Amino acid sequence: MTREDETIFALRTTANREDQVMDFVTSNAQKKKIEVYSVIRPHGMRGYIFIEAATKADAEQAAFNIPYARGILPQTVKYSEIEHMLEQVKHEMNIQKNDIVEIISGPFKRENAKVTRIDKTKEEVVVELLEAAVPIPITVKMDAVKVIRRETESSSAALDEDAGEESL
Repeated sequence: MTREDETIFALRTTANREDQVMDFVTSNAQKKKIEVYSVIRPHGMRGYIFIEAATKADAEQAAFNIPYARGILPQTVKYSEIEHMLEQVKHEMNIQKNDIVEIISGPFKRENAKVTRIDKTKEEVVVELLEAAVPIPITVKMDAVKVIRRETESSSAALDEDAGEESL
């Protein structure tokens, strides 16, 4: 994937506003038909997104007048510098309301819970712990849960499909 004419530009953003800036840049590039090939938000890196465009002028045009965008850095970024920050494309999660899940990370690890709500845009699920005396809704990331039982299946049947375990 490395090319001689790499044209990846770093765009500084306001911290924790990277997703909004990405949406604005993407829609701006589509509306104005600017040659922007991809917009990348590295997981865990705050304050920057990367724009792959034909020229620096295209990247600047895509980011022009965008709220929370602070400007394109003068130097281009080599793909090899950001390659380790990129994740594989995630598979579609097969989680439904009322599924019984096991929490696989965080303070409630190994606890079983029932899914009460799913927010696919934020990749979060709201669950209630099964063994809690009082049902308290807890919001966790989708990749922090694994489906162990479907409400529509018999209670002893477990899912044999890949339901929530993803490689990062």
